[in-house]
Amino acid sequence: MLITIWVIVGVLAGAGGVVIGYVALKQARIAVDECQQMLARQTGVGAAGDLKAIRDVAVYRYDALEEMTGRLSFSVAMINGLGDGIVLTSINGRSETRTYIRPVVGGKGSQPLSPEEEEAVRAARLGLGPEIEPSQARR
Repeated sequence: MLITIWVIVGVLAGAGGVVIGYVALKQARIAVDECQQMLARQTGVGAAGDLKAIRDVAVYRYDALEEMTGRLSFSVAMINGLGDGIVLTSINGRSETRTYIRPVVGGKGSQPLSPEEEEAVRAARLGLGPEIEPSQARR
């Protein structure tokens, strides 16, 4: 009886490990595809230009606050060929608007970025701009 329980526990643990491995493999494939797209954009036609010039822009609009609809809040990523640039974010409410700017170095925020800012940077690096829909953000 005890051996049967251990066998069942082992089978369940093994099946769980397979599922976790499959999910990790799927995420890794998506990351590799995105890296290949970024490399193709950097080495493709017209890439011989100034890598320090802003060339990739994406705007990600969203509803930041429940009280405000219409996707009036936004994050704008402006990135050069090296992955450096800025993300400008505006959070719009009924009575006030707050605006933030964060530096981006090598495609990553030098300060922690919000999920919306990360999507804007990702979309700019992949050339999905100028404006992306939330449905476009993650395939």
